[in-house]
Amino acid sequence: MVLCCPALSAPGREAARLFEQVLTAVTEFCPRVEAVEPGVCAFGARGPARYFGGETALAGRIIAAVADLGVQARVGVADGLFAAQLAARQAERATRRAVRATRPAGARSAGAGPVLVIPPGRTAEFLADQPVSVLAGQDVASQDLTGLLPRLGLHTLGDLAALPASDVAGRFGATGETVHRLARGLGSRPLAVRSPAEDLSVTQEFDPPEPLAEPVVFAAKALAERMHEGLAARGLTCVRVQVRAISADGRESRRLWRHDGLLTGAALADRVRWQLDGWRVPADRPAADRPADSDGAADDGGIAMLRLVPDQVVRATGHQLALWGETVVSDRVARAAMRVQAMLGHEAVLRPVLGGGRDVAERVNHVPFGEKRKPRLPASSPWPGRIMGAAPGVVYPFAREADVTDEAGEAVTVTGRCVVSAAPAWLAADGEPPLRITGWAGPWPLSERWWDPAAARRRARFQLLTSDGRAWLAAVQDGRWLIEAGYLLYGL
Repeated sequence: MVLCCPALSAPGREAARLFEQVLTAVTEFCPRVEAVEPGVCAFGARGPARYFGGETALAGRIIAAVADLGVQARVGVADGLFAAQLAARQAERATRRAVRATRPAGARSAGAGPVLVIPPGRTAEFLADQPVSVLAGQDVASQDLTGLLPRLGLHTLGDLAALPASDVAGRFGATGETVHRLARGLGSRPLAVRSPAEDLSVTQEFDPPEPLAEPVVFAAKALAERMHEGLAARGLTCVRVQVRAISADGRESRRLWRHDGLLTGAALADRVRWQLDGWRVPADRPAADRPADSDGAADDGGIAMLRLVPDQVVRATGHQLALWGETVVSDRVARAAMRVQAMLGHEAVLRPVLGGGRDVAERVNHVPFGEKRKPRLPASSPWPGRIMGAAPGVVYPFAREADVTDEAGEAVTVTGRCVVSAAPAWLAADGEPPLRITGWAGPWPLSERWWDPAAARRRARFQLLTSDGRAWLAAVQDGRWLIEAGYLLYGL
């Protein structure tokens, strides 16, 4: 069973602390709760469901308990974490459809709420109709693969599951083998998990205690690598880990973290950060702004010890490389990025995430490294008026002033009906010497926020190619020419 709280998936200490309270509430019903990521937790439903009268009844009690904290939740039940997460995402929509189809006119829903239960043995059938894009959230390699599969004619998980497992593993390596197991409803890891027979935990003590979270997170990365080295020496690898943090005043935070796959060092470091965000209150936060239940967390004296305990391990079966090889720099990049974050702060290392929008500048969202933050505007929505084709290679933070003239030296203008006064012949961008325009396309009109006089604007955009081999994305607005971006042209 998976519980999803979409409002708590956003980064931030307040969301992390509220998610900590949600985990405490769920523990009242199911003592063995595993955190998956911010806003998502998983737990075995068989035993608790028998006690509370079924999976739907159990889910209803949990949703009601979480609602008392002011958090809306939805629950998915299926065979395996991956399928249960998809069920939780679709729970609210499926419940609304079912209620509309069965209730009399004017009646209101009085059920357990947004719950979707996939009967035992029906998980593969449920997954078959899902698009392959649902695999993109597993890891970076899966994101690349989900972009390739539709081009190969594999649009649904059923299409992927129908392929022989050996062929998929041979072509796409370990990532292909993982997504193929997920598509078949088997989970990305074998079921034969077990608790380690010996103490394989690793510990880092901080003397003096570390008051800041970032150095602790950086230490967690090195600690995770030590743990993996110890497991690898015994032919094992970890699929679930317990993170224990002890502060200088003796308080302790314990949490089980689960991932439907193998937990890498970078993934473990992310989970340490999420756990600390939910447990501790920054020492520089005003006392009036601290939660009433903080119990002096701001005065804990810092983190004195961090311990990683492998809770479930599986036999390491090796790593099947893809047909054309795989990148080997991702872990090195993660290590370097986390080192910079430890020195300069979490927001010091950003990665671009493509989102939606009509302007090239607003489509790129910068997200701190290690976070799975969604773009501000969804890329899937229709965006009429956006520039099609290849994206510009250089986007200016502020549009550059420019002059565009015709052969006679007169300024080129555009009427309200998008009629160009003359063919553009010369471009002088932001004080640079004039350049001959050898090719151009446009204009493309764009009218935005016409309902808001303060924010409304009308533009006509052009693509200009100049004699020096450069290409530009330009716009005419309020009679002024502006350069918004530049294209990278190779071979010119």
